[in-house]
Formats: sequence, structure tokens, C-alpha cells
Amino acid sequence: MRPATLLRLALAGTRTDTARVVLTALSALLATVVGLAALTVSAIEKPAGDAWEQSEQYRNALLREPGLRGGTAFALLMLMIPVLALAGQCARLGAPARDRRLAALRLAGATPGQVTRLVVLETGVAALLGTLVGVGVYLVGRDLLHRPDAQGQLALPTDVLPSPGALAGVVLALPVVAALATALMLRTVTTSPLGVSRKAPRERGPGPWAGLLIGFGVASFAVIRPVVYRFADDEELMAWLVPVLFAVGALAAMIGVVIGTGWLSYHCGRLLRRHARGPAALLAAGRLMADPWAGSRTFAALLAALIFGGGAAAQRAYFGTKDQLEREQSRFAGLDGGTDPFYLSTMNYVDGAIAVAILIATGGLIVALVEGIVARRRAYAALVATGVPRATLSRSVAWQALAPAVPAILLALTVGTLLGRGLAEEEVSGGGGMATICEATVALCEDPATSAQYNRIVHIPEVQRAVPVPLEHLAWLGAGALAAVLVTIGVGLLFLRASTALDELRTT
Repeated sequence: MRPATLLRLALAGTRTDTARVVLTALSALLATVVGLAALTVSAIEKPAGDAWEQSEQYRNALLREPGLRGGTAFALLMLMIPVLALAGQCARLGAPARDRRLAALRLAGATPGQVTRLVVLETGVAALLGTLVGVGVYLVGRDLLHRPDAQGQLALPTDVLPSPGALAGVVLALPVVAALATALMLRTVTTSPLGVSRKAPRERGPGPWAGLLIGFGVASFAVIRPVVYRFADDEELMAWLVPVLFAVGALAAMIGVVIGTGWLSYHCGRLLRRHARGPAALLAAGRLMADPWAGSRTFAALLAALIFGGGAAAQRAYFGTKDQLEREQSRFAGLDGGTDPFYLSTMNYVDGAIAVAILIATGGLIVALVEGIVARRRAYAALVATGVPRATLSRSVAWQALAPAVPAILLALTVGTLLGRGLAEEEVSGGGGMATICEATVALCEDPATSAQYNRIVHIPEVQRAVPVPLEHLAWLGAGALAAVLVTIGVGLLFLRASTALDELRTT
């Protein structure tokens, strides 16, 4: 098959195929913009001077201080996780219609390798279009946002650009990764002239091995502080050991939570089948046990965002407790002040990024649920034809989404909180010293001849306070995630009525 013919067939299809290509390109666009933003932060050059010399052309300390730019770039890269998960969900949209089209191509004489290359090329071309548009959006936005203030300082690093190699790497890497991921997903698919078949899923439920990954991730975060204290003088070791512990621990915990959702889905199905009495819950139980990994695929991006949200909530609780303690001791000594609000204000940016990630993950949830309903429309139509009310099917879809979502959300928030508390100390201490207070006017206090007679020494007692668990913040995160799931169910039910029309029984 000639390359031109292969490309023309890859871009052909129905409106569903067009929607899949557009959504995949949109996901690649978002991932490109986020990736280029992270590379731009990393491209900021350190000014001449010592290691603590700051880039004064920026207003935000996250960009100004060299030691904080690496964490900022890493946080931006973490935003790519829900975007890439959204791309994976979009690639599954309209899979049954695509399978019938591939079977027709096999019937026309195409080989299995050719139809596989066709699907891989479709995803790769869509991702390439998205990355090219994303580069254009990034460059245009860079010019529009380049607005120095009266002091000549910038809100964003619009005065630097990533290297040409980095730009080319983003443009080429995302389509390649998308194409390889598609090829990986198709490894169990066999396309024949009679249709598309997949390997049957295993009958027994997933094992609880995800707990080992979660435990390893939590342990990796727990040893970071002892490692820092133990090897503080070895700068070369610290330069790579702490980032490796952080990255490996976060990745292990995230994979463990996502895989653990499959275990939760299976056992939620078992509990529903054992104790439920209504037909809607029994239908949902059967679906959860038949495909427990559907929950892992569906909620992966949302759970990743919640893990980081739980960790950020634990860090905010630590900084908030420290700030509150120092303010109380300052008031006790008759002084006015507290800690530098930089850390708490930085956590506001982190919370904003997590909110964006949850919003993107909600889009992936909607795509996944709608795709699942459309893919099983013949089964739903057959149930309606045998007398099952559509209201029962609607409740079944709600059960199927909510039953694994609630424990998975609690698990993700718990793991995220444990990771965050592993990085911060469990107690905050302050005081234990003396402060000199001048009880007079500013002029008398600043005059060396008169200040001594108005000075008073105040002993500040040493106080230790435990860092509380941020239950309120975690409750808000959990409520937001549950609201996202409910919105997803509402949107999915809008497609359920059209998918249960009796005409669907005649589709092939």
C-alpha cells in the first residue's frame, strides 16, 4: 500500500472518526503548550554571580529564584499527565465503528500489518497536527503576554525561548509516543475480514499487588528527609538522589493507586452482586466484575490529580501551622509579623494547577463514559427490547461509575496526604529565645541615648505544635472530584437514550 493511499485512508471515516481525530489533536495541542511552558522555565539563564543570584527581571519568586525553577518546571510537566490521559481516552472514541471499517479493509485485501499501520498513522497524524498548532499557540501567546510593568519586570518568562532542539523534540516526541501507545494497545487485537476480536479478559479479579507499589512510594517519600539530614554535606549525591526518590516514589504511588482502582472495582462488583437486590445494581455488578480495569482507565487522570492535591494539602497544612505559630509568638512578644507569605502564596498556584488538572480529567471522564455507552449500545438496546426500563439502565450506569469512584477518590487522597506528610515534619516548633522591645515612640527608640531606658527583654517560650491533617481541604478536593464524576454521569445519560433506540439492534 502506497504511503499516499495509507494517509488518505487514515484520514477517512465517519463523523465519529473526525471527532476522534479532532479531540486527539486538541489533547496534543494542550500537551505541547504545557511542555513548552516547562521547557521555557528551564531555559531561564542564571545571572552572573553566586549560586543564589536571582533573575530580577521577573516579578514572581518562582521564576526569579534559581532553586525554585526546577520545581516549577516539574509541576508544569505533571500537568501533562491528565492531558495525555485525555488523549488516551479520545483515541478510544468510536472504536466499534473503526473496528468495522478495519474489517472492511481486510475484506478488501488489506493485510493485518497494513490495518495496524493505518490506525497508528491516524493517531500519529492527529497528534502531529495538534503539536504544530500548539507550537503556533505558544509563540503567539508569548508575544501577546510579553508586557513588562513600570519597573521592567515580567509576569511570565516571555523573554526566553527553549532551544531549537527542545522545540523539535516536543513536536516529534508527542506524535511518536501517541503512535507507539496506539500500537501497544493494538497488540491484543486481531483484525480479520469477519471482524475484530480481542483476547478474552481473565476471569479472576486483579490481585492486591498495587498495595506494594503504594507502600514503596510512601516509603520513598518518608526517607527523603532522613537522607537530606544524613548526606547534607555531599552535594553531588544530593543532586541526584533526592530527585530520584521523589520521582520514583510519586510514580510508584500513582501507578499503585490506578492499578488498585481495578481491585476496588472488582470487589465493589462482588459486594453489589452479593448484597444488592435491585436490577440496576446487579447489572452494574456484572459489568464491574467483567471489566474491572475499566475504572483504572477511566479514573487514571483524576486520581493522579487527587494524589498531588492531597500532597499539596499536607504541605499547605505544614506552612499554615508554622505561620500561625510564629504569628502567635510575635503577638506574645508584642511584635507585629509572621513568616514570609511566599510559601502559602505559592501553594495557591499549586492549588490552581490542581484545579486545572481536575478540569482536564473531567473531560477525559466524559469521553470515556460516553465511549463506553456508545460501544455497548447494541447490548443496551437489546435490554430495552426485552423490557428493561431505560431508568433502570440509567441507574445501572450511575452505579457502575460511582461504586468504584468513591473508594478510589478516598484512596488517592489518603496516599497523597501520606506522601505530603512524608516530606514535611509532623511537628512545628518555635520560640525558645528572647526579644528586645522598645516601649516608646519611634524617635526615642531609634535614638541610642534614650532607647536603652525604654527597652524591655521578653522571654519567648518554646512551643511545639503538631501539624494537623487537612481534613477540610481534603473534603473540598473529594467533593470536587465527586462533583466531576456526577457531571460525567449526567452527560453520559444524555447519550444513553439515543444509544438504546431499538434501531441500534440492526447495526453491524
